[in-house]
Amino acid sequence: LSAIEGGHFFDITYQVLSWVMVGEFTLGLPLNLSVLYIFIFRYKFWKNKAIFLFNIVVADFLLVGCLPFKIHHYQHNLRRSEDTVLCKIMLFMLFLNRGASIAFLITMSLDRYFNVVHLGRRNFVKVFKKSPQISVIIWILLLPLTIPTMVTTFECCNSHGRVKETYLHDVTDTFREIVFFSQIIIPYIILVYCTVRIVNRLRKKTVGEKTKLRRAVCLVTSVVVVFSFCFLPCTIARAALLFVRLKNWQDAENIAVQWYDALMVLSYSDCLLDPLIYCFSNSGFKDVYISTFYRLFCLDKILKLQTINIMNVS
Repeated sequence: LSAIEGGHFFDITYQVLSWVMVGEFTLGLPLNLSVLYIFIFRYKFWKNKAIFLFNIVVADFLLVGCLPFKIHHYQHNLRRSEDTVLCKIMLFMLFLNRGASIAFLITMSLDRYFNVVHLGRRNFVKVFKKSPQISVIIWILLLPLTIPTMVTTFECCNSHGRVKETYLHDVTDTFREIVFFSQIIIPYIILVYCTVRIVNRLRKKTVGEKTKLRRAVCLVTSVVVVFSFCFLPCTIARAALLFVRLKNWQDAENIAVQWYDALMVLSYSDCLLDPLIYCFSNSGFKDVYISTFYRLFCLDKILKLQTINIMNVS
């Protein structure tokens, strides 16, 4: 009876998660399409030193493109695709998306940190962000960290601690877990450090210099919020899953797996939160976006206010 109840709860969990992803996809696709349109056709990112921001948009599109497949599997009460090739491609894309998003967000935060805390010194990040070649190199460097998801000797999603068939299998699983945790924990420590230093710098500055500093604080704070909301919960859940799996606590593992998958679905909402970072980090992009998509709304609002004023005068 408990097994039947557990299976029923499993089905309900993944049905709910599939509809959460439907909402993320429904909101994320038009939002990211509009952002992409602005960056290419209106803002011209290559002229406005927004190459890193554009790469975050590309990374978000990788994630949005994976969601329909995840939705299909979850609605059929499957954690992953039964097609091994498709499963590994999905994992590869998701790992690549996460690594790229984190890499470019960290680079942007470091750029603001050096501009504020070490103003006047040579800012190597500023030199990097002007060069498209650097972005290509970052993507290439991410590939070796993502390749372990393509090795055929591990079970999709998580196999560490379950079966140790070969030495290569064990090394591959260990390396993948190290990459997973280090790409969250190390950047998070860097972000917190940058945020604290920028905030302290803001307190010491005079009134006339605070506008630029406040914008820098908004940027690094927004990145920390995105990390805390999207990436930290699933990282903690994965650590818990590994712990109960190594202890061979099967009942606890069944629950931990569902919590981990649920928090991974929560992490997909970074494709909705990243546009907030675009606004905080680049006021020019925000102005172009608003003037493009809210022009009719603003004109209508202005006309209504003018009508009200005319009526009040008369």
